[in-house]
Amino acid sequence: MRRFNDEDLTGAEFRECDLSRARLVGVVMQDVEIDGLVTNLVVNGVEVMPYVEAELDRRHPVRLLIRSDEPADLREAWRQLRKAWATTTERAGSMAEGSEDLGVDGEWSMVETLRHLVFVHDSWFRRCVLGLTEPFTAMGLASPFVPDQEGLGLDRSARPSLGEVLSVRDRQASEIEAWLAEVTPEQLAKPAPVPDDDRWPPYAKGRRVRQCLGTVLNEEWEHHGFCVRDLDKLSRRAAP
Repeated sequence: MRRFNDEDLTGAEFRECDLSRARLVGVVMQDVEIDGLVTNLVVNGVEVMPYVEAELDRRHPVRLLIRSDEPADLREAWRQLRKAWATTTERAGSMAEGSEDLGVDGEWSMVETLRHLVFVHDSWFRRCVLGLTEPFTAMGLASPFVPDQEGLGLDRSARPSLGEVLSVRDRQASEIEAWLAEVTPEQLAKPAPVPDDDRWPPYAKGRRVRQCLGTVLNEEWEHHGFCVRDLDKLSRRAAP
């Protein structure tokens, strides 16, 4: 276990770090931002995550639909997610030219974020929900820790335009919409037909169809929030 005593970590950034069971004692934390999978967070003796989750649900009711096991709720969740992305895409088009390719504070640009969601669709919907084994979409963007990206069919040198990515996204969206139109609660509860090999995502085996679909929906919601956050920052920088 690493221990930091009397360290000045002002302005420090922890990216893709596992801070499970970390203890922060006698610290000063002002103007701090935390994004990630956070559970069982106790601040000054108070478990705060139930309050955080309740507030997120209040601000974003689509989260309740995303967690539902009812096909009708999942269809509505997908409709709302697609509408939100359409609004954000329209907004990006009204900003300074090239804004969709600008990253903020080391985060993905809007185009890169959408490319990552292309990869999520291939990983968690086509492979885990549909059980397909064909190569992933070449323009998809995986996180650096994903192994054998070339073997999956990804082209890490790809630099598609926003329009090219949106065309693929529309095709993928139609695929999900057609599947959701027919799915039943019984099908959602079945074990996911994950192909029996060692390809990505390796930790999907043993999950239910509903869980794999949930990963797609959660990724869509979370990354849309990241994208809106960064477009807000770009807009403030461009303001006179």
